[in-house]
Amino acid sequence: MVNVTVVGAGTMGNGIAHVFALKGFSVTLVDVNASVLSRALEVISSNLDRMLKKQAISEDDKHQTLHRIHTTTILPEAVEAADLVVEAATENFAIKADIFRTIDRHAPKAALLATNTSSISITRIAAVTQRPQQVIGMHFMNPVPVMKLVEVINGLRTDALVTDRIVSITKELGKVPVVVNDYPGFVANRILMPMINEAVYALYEGVAGVAEIDTVMKLGMNHPMGPLRLADFIGLDVCLAILRVLYEGLGHPKYAPSPLLVKMVDAGHLGVKSGRGFYDYSGGVKNPVVAPEFA
Repeated sequence: MVNVTVVGAGTMGNGIAHVFALKGFSVTLVDVNASVLSRALEVISSNLDRMLKKQAISEDDKHQTLHRIHTTTILPEAVEAADLVVEAATENFAIKADIFRTIDRHAPKAALLATNTSSISITRIAAVTQRPQQVIGMHFMNPVPVMKLVEVINGLRTDALVTDRIVSITKELGKVPVVVNDYPGFVANRILMPMINEAVYALYEGVAGVAEIDTVMKLGMNHPMGPLRLADFIGLDVCLAILRVLYEGLGHPKYAPSPLLVKMVDAGHLGVKSGRGFYDYSGGVKNPVVAPEFA
């Protein structure tokens, strides 16, 4: 298997394209927005430069990696010769379903179809295709070039041979595959998001401030990043979307999103990507937002 198509050139998509191309796969990166594709190539080049500076790769490695990545805005053409398609679009079922219908119509019959979804049912996505046995989850962690874990998620009808192939490919990328089953949030987000949500509730209820909550978790629990800072990094809108999937899919009140999280997303305070979340990132400086603003 050598031809990989990555659908979506945002943060996750460009990272996925990066790791496949670096390991020798021919990659087609597709997005509806040409400017997003241009930005993705800039990000990939910058990340490769960072690896070059650390002597993790050579100049030739960088050149060959970029040479293996082709871009297009036309999805049907992008998947015509694909052996594997990895979808990394917005965490929205309707958008993903539409993409998978198109992929299913135009990709070779033997192609494997993977989704990088962090919470949406693999079984539900697979059901919109004529090849549900070839649909699987490949949940990469952010930042993709750095993080080792890939959750490999079996849908209800995923064939065992497909799982084995994806596990093998994941190892070729230098990643560590962990096979899990298709339930809301899988493993990573089913555990992570309630923790983040509880941290937001602690802030909302006035238990402590932003910096205090994050410091307790960093120094007391040996977490490299506090939960509120991590939420900003992930994107508060993404956290909210995942919590809603958990709440709808599992029906337990412990997954209900904090009213504060909902209010911040409504206000457009989405974290790092908007310049403001639980921290203010203006001027390139990370400062906790003072508690009274959350009252």
